[in-house]
Amino acid sequence: MPYAVLLDLVTASLSYFNKKSIVRLSDLRDFFFDKAAVDRTLLGGQNPIVYEVYDNSQPQSEGHLNFGVTVISPGKVGSEYFMTRGHYHTKEHTSEVYLGIEGEGVILLQRRSGKVACLPIMKGRVIYVPPSWAHRTINTGDGKFSFFYVYSADAGHDYESIRKSGFAKLVVEKGGKPEVVDNPNFIA
Repeated sequence: MPYAVLLDLVTASLSYFNKKSIVRLSDLRDFFFDKAAVDRTLLGGQNPIVYEVYDNSQPQSEGHLNFGVTVISPGKVGSEYFMTRGHYHTKEHTSEVYLGIEGEGVILLQRRSGKVACLPIMKGRVIYVPPSWAHRTINTGDGKFSFFYVYSADAGHDYESIRKSGFAKLVVEKGGKPEVVDNPNFIA
């Protein structure tokens, strides 16, 4: 059935969503470079929310589109900024579109070969993620970073490849500013 929702560009919220995910630091241990820093934070009794997803999921069949809003909290693990897991699409011929709503961040994109692109996202900026590119969003600011996304409902998410091999690059804070550096743990 057709339906409509309101995307509030001030509060970065949707008037309706049918699936909400809360992702905490403990859920992302294998995705951050400095696992010892993750463990220290968790052992210290902290398990912050790294990001939240407010999704409008459709039937997972060709022709449908999922859309929603992701909100990434400000913060770092060691010097690495808070981020999403990152994923390839299971159906690698599918693409995705992002629209920056609030805050500042970057999207790290990667081919399986290790070829990488890094694009800034801010309010009003639209990012096109082409087929066969993994993508991860990173909050490089001091406040919440949110964006709207749309992708094919049957695209699927391959998080396992990222968990095993990582991204070829990391986005870390150096001298008070974000910097893209090589990931020594990346497996091509």
